[in-house]
Amino acid sequence: MQKIIRIRNLDCAACAAELAEELNGLEGVSDASADFINQRVRLTCSDDAALRRAIDCITHFEEVELAEDAPPQRERHTKEIVSIAVSALFFLPALILSLIFPSAEHGWKYWTWVSFFLVSFAAAGWSVVVTVVMNFPRVFKGGFHLHVLLDENLLMTVAAAGALAIGEYMEAAAVMLLYEIGELLQTIAVGSSRGAIAKLLEMKSKTAILLLGDAQREVDAETLKSGDVVLLRKGDLVPADCVLLSEETVLDVKSLTGEAAPREVGAGSELLAGSVNMGEAVRARVLRPATESAVAKILDMVENSSAKKAKPEKFITKFARVYTPIVVLAAVLIAVVPPLFQGFNFATWLVPAIEFLVISCPCALIISVPLTYFAGVGTLARHGILTKGAVCLDALAKAKVAVFDKTGTLTEGKFSILRAHGDARALHLAAAVERHSSHPLAEAFSGVACELSAEDVCERSGMGLSATVGGKRVLVGNLRLMRENGVEVPAIATLASVIYVAEGDAYVGAVEIEDAVRGDAKEALEALRRAGICYRAVLTGDTEARAREVLKGLPLEEIRAGLLPADKAEQAEALKTRGPLLYVGDGINDTPVMAVADVSVAMGGLGSDAAIEASDLVLAGDSLAALPKAYRGAKKTRRIVTENIVFSLAVKLALMAASVVATATAYFALPIWAAVFGDVGVMLLAVLNALRMRRKL
Repeated sequence: MQKIIRIRNLDCAACAAELAEELNGLEGVSDASADFINQRVRLTCSDDAALRRAIDCITHFEEVELAEDAPPQRERHTKEIVSIAVSALFFLPALILSLIFPSAEHGWKYWTWVSFFLVSFAAAGWSVVVTVVMNFPRVFKGGFHLHVLLDENLLMTVAAAGALAIGEYMEAAAVMLLYEIGELLQTIAVGSSRGAIAKLLEMKSKTAILLLGDAQREVDAETLKSGDVVLLRKGDLVPADCVLLSEETVLDVKSLTGEAAPREVGAGSELLAGSVNMGEAVRARVLRPATESAVAKILDMVENSSAKKAKPEKFITKFARVYTPIVVLAAVLIAVVPPLFQGFNFATWLVPAIEFLVISCPCALIISVPLTYFAGVGTLARHGILTKGAVCLDALAKAKVAVFDKTGTLTEGKFSILRAHGDARALHLAAAVERHSSHPLAEAFSGVACELSAEDVCERSGMGLSATVGGKRVLVGNLRLMRENGVEVPAIATLASVIYVAEGDAYVGAVEIEDAVRGDAKEALEALRRAGICYRAVLTGDTEARAREVLKGLPLEEIRAGLLPADKAEQAEALKTRGPLLYVGDGINDTPVMAVADVSVAMGGLGSDAAIEASDLVLAGDSLAALPKAYRGAKKTRRIVTENIVFSLAVKLALMAASVVATATAYFALPIWAAVFGDVGVMLLAVLNALRMRRKL
């Protein structure tokens, strides 16, 4: 059985990796992963006994606690702040006294500032030392796991102990004080990003007012079921996807779509969960339970996004596992080998070995890289762009070719009847059959009053529908469907979409359907070109003449028309020779081509499970204007990840080399606090750089 366990106090990505390894070593537990950003553990257990073993392992891992039913708590960091304050309170006077009375010749004055430095060291470093001590038994738990011990806590303890051993009391205290300050700032920064995602939970209503005749009852939103009628007062969150029963109201949908403008809706309109009723009190009927609502899908996509890791994330995780033992061995060699050729002067080489260890800690990478992707997913979600994870952002950032479906993507997809031809029965026959179709064209017939009933409706992919009406076979579809069934139809001179109707293999009539280009399509296509998309094309089942007429004026390099769904997939494969391909469609009828594309985007598919399943990203607001934002956001995310990797490795390698060269040449001395900056400072700068993703796209 699969299980998601919510936790708290899992502090870093390295700790998450260690916890996951311990869990995977338990009998009956597999596929365990720990997510320190979302604060939860995913695992598969063979039985209840295995689950109990897993929970016991989790609750005995450092300070981790279960938070299964607990509400999110704001982190106050009281313990850390007090430790830093006490340490700094003793460090500053000790620093001044050490400059005035630098040697033991000054007696009690000298030992006073030494004592102050030791107190400062203890106040800041006690938790670090305790963690190291507690890690020792975990090294031998379920085998031998040396990497459990070789973490940043051990590196800092070794650095401080080395400084104390050579009489550098100020350095020892500074190491711990700077480390604790860096850890606090890092925790606050990560918590800030986590809070941005947690804020999305505010879109989820906890209660609803259920109407039972003339009575009202406040109930848990999770208990609502299809058909329930609820009351929405002014300012209330819509608790589940509903249909409006009252005449009209105004909705604030910014939390869902990123659009600030209020949306006016009338009776029969769908109200998505998470939107806010800004009008007077109205009644609405529940369409789907809260667990299947739009907001539930948003939260699920964002929360589960960290499960799909991008290549840089996977690389950093593997890199850290190999890198850490190598640098520890290198530090040992630095401490031991050079003194063998310099008169066994081990004390001289102890400091650069310690510095080498401290600088080498890979925390800046293993924290900032996943945090950047997480911040990217959260930022796009606030703009109404839902993504399934870091791997999707990476694929989108690499895209160079953008391919669009026409109907419902570049056009409004809201069809209306332009005119009818032939027998008047054609319109009614088409309406009777089309009401069984999910195709966007079928919406044009929704307002046609019809008493006819269609049976045995069968959809012919890319061509139309066949059905039985009044005991006769009826065909409703395009010219290809008619020709395939041997039905002779007259030529109709129009560039609108034409739906032909045949009854008993005889032509009855035709209906012209019109659609309009989206108002934001041209600007969106131009914005994509400016952002880096070099080729834009359309794949459509419509005729070439009609497609070119409808899409004229749009900045497109190519229009490929007259295609069946299978043909679209083949054409997409051909277009991929120009570069990584982004496909944008409705997420329902474009599954084959979405599977072929490197990354796919569905338009406004919040109410559609097919859209969620088929695509990598969903534009919740059903607006093409969000697509360039998604592309820019993905590229920005990848750029920041690259910056953090290059910056962190460059600074660390430079400082490690400087530490060794300084000792070997005696030209200068690299203080231990500089080594601490190489770890904590670089980590903090990388985390702050990662949080740039939360700025405006």
